[in-house]
Amino acid sequence: MIANEKIKAAEVLLTGVNGEDLGIVSTKEALRMAKDLKVDLVCLSLSSSPPPCKLVDQTSHKKQLNQEKQKERKAEKGMKTKEIRLSAYIEEHDYDTKKRQAERILTAGDAVELVVRLEKKESQAAKERIEQLVRDLKHCGMQEKGIQVSGKQVVAVVKPL
Repeated sequence: MIANEKIKAAEVLLTGVNGEDLGIVSTKEALRMAKDLKVDLVCLSLSSSPPPCKLVDQTSHKKQLNQEKQKERKAEKGMKTKEIRLSAYIEEHDYDTKKRQAERILTAGDAVELVVRLEKKESQAAKERIEQLVRDLKHCGMQEKGIQVSGKQVVAVVKPL
């Protein structure tokens, strides 16, 4: 986005601070209005003539720019897979805590890998626990593949909706 004195056009299509249409105004007049109101003049697009510009509060403009940059960075990085470990015989309160943690990760847009480490002959109980957790997370995520039971652990990957 181009702001204030960097706008090179002779005239701009101006929108006020509260969204009111101010029509086509010379760039000098728009800059003077911006200074009087203690706001920034921001060019929204360079593709049309005259370019549409808006009078924007400086703090909200910076906040909006930061939010856009943050979204771009997140989209650039892609989805992460975060691991949550639990045991086959987990207490109900601890189970609820792990479930909330998984919901938070899924709603943030990342995948969750649910892992139960096995001790002795816990494989059936571990598989049942993961199946229960996958069912409880259906509202915010879906299981990627089947539940994998290997020698020492049971794993399921849940992707966000």
